Amino acid sequence: MSNWGFLAQFTKPSDLMDAVRRLREADFIAIETFTPFPIDELNELLPVRRSPMPLVILVGGLIGGASIYLLQYWVNVSAYPINIGGRPLHSWPAFIPPTFECIVLLASLFAFVGVILVCGLPRLHHPLFEIEAFKRASTDVFFVAVRTDDARYDARELRELLTEAGASQTWEVPNV
Repeated sequence: MSNWGFLAQFTKPSDLMDAVRRLREADFIAIETFTPFPIDELNELLPVRRSPMPLVILVGGLIGGASIYLLQYWVNVSAYPINIGGRPLHSWPAFIPPTFECIVLLASLFAFVGVILVCGLPRLHHPLFEIEAFKRASTDVFFVAVRTDDARYDARELRELLTEAGASQTWEVPNV
């Protein structure tokens, strides 16, 4: 069975910070921390992942706007060309309000579905829940996890590095 990653437990926030610094110096990037309270210094140490959401929302808006505009164009110019009061068949100012509404509608739908998918929902069980000690992550201990999708992942190297940083316990997390 493959592993999800590697987990280490720390009793003090300073040890956790030291471990994250060492991991970053060793070029690990798939790092996640779990703490019972916010630690502001972690924000500077952890790698920032860019969200795909702006692109997802832009694509949704473009699809919505283009599709309704083309539908209106096709209906008024090709399917049912009716000359009313001498106006041109392609009267683009009249097409703007529905186009705007469809941009907003599809962009918001793409945002809703995109957030659900990017967050990995619905996920009812996470591999970290298999580690009994992980239940204390929200009460009194600190955890750092390195996922196996990190190019530098090596369980032995991680065990040594995190033990030197002050980890009280370490685990290889099974992928269930």
